[in-house]
Amino acid sequence: MPKRILQGTVVSDKQDKTVIVSVVRHFKHPLYAKIIKKSKKYAAHDETNRFKAGDMVRIRECRPISKRKSWEVVTEDA
Repeated sequence: MPKRILQGTVVSDKQDKTVIVSVVRHFKHPLYAKIIKKSKKYAAHDETNRFKAGDMVRIRECRPISKRKSWEVVTEDA
């Protein structure tokens, strides 16, 4: 089964080897047909502490690394 890849913005880099990534998705409300923005935060593994707050990154699903962390940072988007 392929691993999911999401794109988002790093909102926190204060933890060691972990970044918090906010992923925003747009969808149409089923009844009112209005476009809605929802965001969700993911804890992602960053082995080298390379990414800083404000960076656009792609994260990929991986094995559970800790209680909250089952995503890893793949690349930085420019």
